[in-house]
Amino acid sequence: MRIDVVTLFPEFYESPLQCSIVGRALASGALQVKLWNLREFSHDRHGKVDDTPYGGGAGMVMSPEPFFAAVGAIAPGGETPVVLITPQGETLTQAKVKELAARPRVVLLCGHYEGVDERVRTGLATEEISIGDYVLSGGEPAALVLVDAVARLLPGVLGNEASTEDESFSDGLLEYPQYTRPAAIGGREVPELLKRGHHAEVRKWRRKEALRRTLLRRPDLLARADLSEEDRRLLAEVAKEEKG
Repeated sequence: MRIDVVTLFPEFYESPLQCSIVGRALASGALQVKLWNLREFSHDRHGKVDDTPYGGGAGMVMSPEPFFAAVGAIAPGGETPVVLITPQGETLTQAKVKELAARPRVVLLCGHYEGVDERVRTGLATEEISIGDYVLSGGEPAALVLVDAVARLLPGVLGNEASTEDESFSDGLLEYPQYTRPAAIGGREVPELLKRGHHAEVRKWRRKEALRRTLLRRPDLLARADLSEEDRRLLAEVAKEEKG
């Protein structure tokens, strides 16, 4: 897969792209990330990419011309999805990450300052994505989050493909609690059932604890989760236990 990132600050990505799973994905060839400096597509001899907003107001707005020139140069033909990173976009979910990871190529547009000219959204972007209900200084950190989330789903990157199956949000629930050695620390012990290693019991415990954690921390997810009859029974047990 190839991801093109159009940004004012390509240097922002130099170290993060070399680390951990993203670095492994790049080294293996499973992922390509191409960084494009938006200023190189400016028609202004000083590389200016912003201007004052029509109607007045504080701050500067990013001009549309450099974005149109950039996408026209790096992904001509209009077949490549163009994602505008914006707090006004669709909230990024694991389902959306899976959708993006299945594509051969995606272009990410990073905004800055007070925002991007509306014509970039209406005439250039094919979709808009937000990583949460808060405002960042620019789209660069959010684009990096998206790159990381996509990279770990690409075939062969994690080594063990099952690693992504039990994670939080993979099936609409938060992940169950995890434990490793030592068996006890500071008076806190690993649940006895996990130490016995009975696979069926462990599976049931993990599913029940995933439901418990989701109920207590993100009950909104349960309304969208695809729950089986066993899940609903376990959830009823959890609700009863939590009520005391």
